[in-house]
Amino acid sequence: MKILFFYPENPLLKTQGNNARAYALLEYFKSRAITIDLVGQQQHRSGLFSQEHIEQLKSKKLINEGWILKRTKHSGLTYFFYSLRQKLALLFNAKVKDFNRLRMRQKEAFLSIFKASKYDYVIISYVYNYPLIAHVDLGDTTTVIDTHDFLTSQFKGNKKFKLGKYFQEEMRILNQFDAVWAISIEEQYLFSQFVSSKVTLIPHNQANHLNTGNLTKTIDLFYVASENGHNIKSAQWFFKTVYPLLKKNINIVVVGKINAHIPEFKNVKKVDYEVDLKAFYSDSKIVICPMLSGTGLKIKVVEALSYGIPVVCNTRGVDGLLNKANNGCLVTDNSDEMANYINKLLEDKAFYEQTKTEAQNFFLETLEKDKVYNTLDRFFNIK
Repeated sequence: MKILFFYPENPLLKTQGNNARAYALLEYFKSRAITIDLVGQQQHRSGLFSQEHIEQLKSKKLINEGWILKRTKHSGLTYFFYSLRQKLALLFNAKVKDFNRLRMRQKEAFLSIFKASKYDYVIISYVYNYPLIAHVDLGDTTTVIDTHDFLTSQFKGNKKFKLGKYFQEEMRILNQFDAVWAISIEEQYLFSQFVSSKVTLIPHNQANHLNTGNLTKTIDLFYVASENGHNIKSAQWFFKTVYPLLKKNINIVVVGKINAHIPEFKNVKKVDYEVDLKAFYSDSKIVICPMLSGTGLKIKVVEALSYGIPVVCNTRGVDGLLNKANNGCLVTDNSDEMANYINKLLEDKAFYEQTKTEAQNFFLETLEKDKVYNTLDRFFNIK
């Protein structure tokens, strides 16, 4: 079996949840001896995804071949006519420009890669990358959209947002694929109501780390996040309203670009970048996931549960989980209650052990790697 997999960002940067998911999928393909060719997209900041990273993925035998679509810039008449063609397409087809993240010449480059080989499947990550294969006859190749998120919800802050128009366009695009992957149970339900294509729940798969934690843990609270808008708003809420209610002798570690939006505190250690989070999870007593908005499964929650670590989060933190209670997550949108949960977990050993056991059991029942691998095996008809 041979698959052409389009994922725009660098899967090696696993501190970001979407990249961790893509990397986990590459590990699955490797375990099943599936040949994967990866196509990425040049990022705004140079060095985030380069040919060097492609070579690293190849050396790990996670991909067979890899390419990065360049962000080509054109001026003069060439760009004028390209821009005009794009605007006319939107005008006459009543489409939404937010569902197109491609730059000039990227579609042509992608199709040249596709035509150079024979692929059984083409997997496209994110609905807004559908234009890569729009209005193209791919023959008997099965097309799959890995949605990652319900994007209509992500765009609701846009000035020209109209729910009906955006939702209709997202469902129209999903219907162009032979199969749709949803990362959360809520999104699987939603898509299946409006999409005639096969919709399959493919949550983030995570290896079992339940017996790998340090016996003496030094990190009381662990938080990992990128700096997207949802995380920025949520982190600022936590450190403004919850942090002041916590005891000042607890040890907090924050990893990720979110640190640029968090004030300096004596008991908060900031780590802006870390390739491997295993050491942090192994040394942590509690993982926090403040999330006031956003959609989809929260990868950091799955990672925490794989270590049997209790999670304290907002309501949005358990989005995507099959069970919303008795799953190792203590959920509240109230600042006082969130602080009380954290303090109680650190002070009440019996309460901590009970929550930890719930985390372990829930992970083994629903999110452990073999469970998700079995679902993928059924999708690809692997016996």
